[in-house]
Amino acid sequence: MKNLLPVASLLLGTLFLFLGNGLHSLLLPMRGTAEGYSSTLLGLLGTSWASGFVLGCLLAPTIVRRAGHVRAFSIFSSFLAINALLTGILVDPIWWVALRAVTGFSTAGTSMIIESWLNERATNESRGAIFSLYIAITLFGVVGGQLIVPFGDIGTTVLFMICGIVYCLSMLPTLVSTAVSPQPLKQVKLDLGGLYRNSPVSFLGILMVGIANGAYGTLAAVFAKRAGLPDADVALMVSAVIFVGAMAQFPAGRLSDRMDRRYVLAALASVAALAGLLIFFLEPSNTTMLFTLVCLYGAAANALYPIAASHANDFAAPEDFVKVSGGLLLLYGVGTIIGPTLGGPIMSAMGPYSLFMITACAHVLVAGYAIFRSRRRAPVPVEARDSYATTMSATGTLSTPESLKLSPRSVTAETATPDDAAATTVNPDETLEDRRP
Repeated sequence: MKNLLPVASLLLGTLFLFLGNGLHSLLLPMRGTAEGYSSTLLGLLGTSWASGFVLGCLLAPTIVRRAGHVRAFSIFSSFLAINALLTGILVDPIWWVALRAVTGFSTAGTSMIIESWLNERATNESRGAIFSLYIAITLFGVVGGQLIVPFGDIGTTVLFMICGIVYCLSMLPTLVSTAVSPQPLKQVKLDLGGLYRNSPVSFLGILMVGIANGAYGTLAAVFAKRAGLPDADVALMVSAVIFVGAMAQFPAGRLSDRMDRRYVLAALASVAALAGLLIFFLEPSNTTMLFTLVCLYGAAANALYPIAASHANDFAAPEDFVKVSGGLLLLYGVGTIIGPTLGGPIMSAMGPYSLFMITACAHVLVAGYAIFRSRRRAPVPVEARDSYATTMSATGTLSTPESLKLSPRSVTAETATPDDAAATTVNPDETLEDRRP
């Protein structure tokens, strides 16, 4: 407990930040659906947000270096609050799309600052506890924000005002904190060629998972509203998927520690694809059946990213953990840009249930390619791997490369020796026959 006291104010700010994120991200598509906006326009909200977030990961470090952590955090939080209020005043899809890009950029900036600050205050002994608590707070923040929606009227400005207030509250803990500002943020470059050479399965898998999760994350509320669910059930469905996805990460991850992770990826992707196809073809009108299939989908789909990331790190040198994982996060971000861009027009043309046809196509590709690559390259022996660790994707949101420094794995990476690197790095073109003695 005493290790957490120095970062208590920062974690409180994190809770308010993700409460605002959860509320705003669900409120906009629900209000937009009520206003009669097309699925194509509502999909662009997700495209715009994800584009802003990825740009924020790339450009926010420069702003932070110039303005300092406290002032930069206040700038980004102010933009979040202003945008939340403006989206309630300017109920217009063009304005919303433009403002969502600024929201995504600002969310990346605030998250990176909090994560770097927590990392600076964490010790090797407290890092695991702080990282786990950070994930839990973001999970409860997002879900808590979403569950506020049924208690308000989406047709008024009240919920938008509450969102603005919550974002303002996220500023206070960092403003009153006496903690020394952390070291300058580092920019992470997206090396697509290097990521593919390190692990083709993780490269394609994380891109496809980003496309599926981006489409679902943006358009799930639109699907639920157009499938006839009341507001309370919409919020419950979206939140339940995040919870079951977070819970599924642990058993799925432990299983992947004991066998070829690609088989686990293929199995989970197949389950997600099957659940999606059942929803698409059956179009269940029974709420219980629909919730069951959607939760089955969420449990499988949300467990894919951390296993794919762990597989990539199995083949990377230990000291490349932050570089590889940071690149994968940005690649995932690219996928979340593509997903709603494709999903919106397809839902407009084929109806709300086609959302799960889109996700199923992405998951079928993940499953098929994982099986194919398992015949082309042997897995790293179990005893030579790092243990699986959960990731920020448990919250159903994008996370920044800065969050990786909080992971206990980053400490191991910093102490890695050249011999460790040589032992870990594997030729991506190696076949099963090449690896056999």
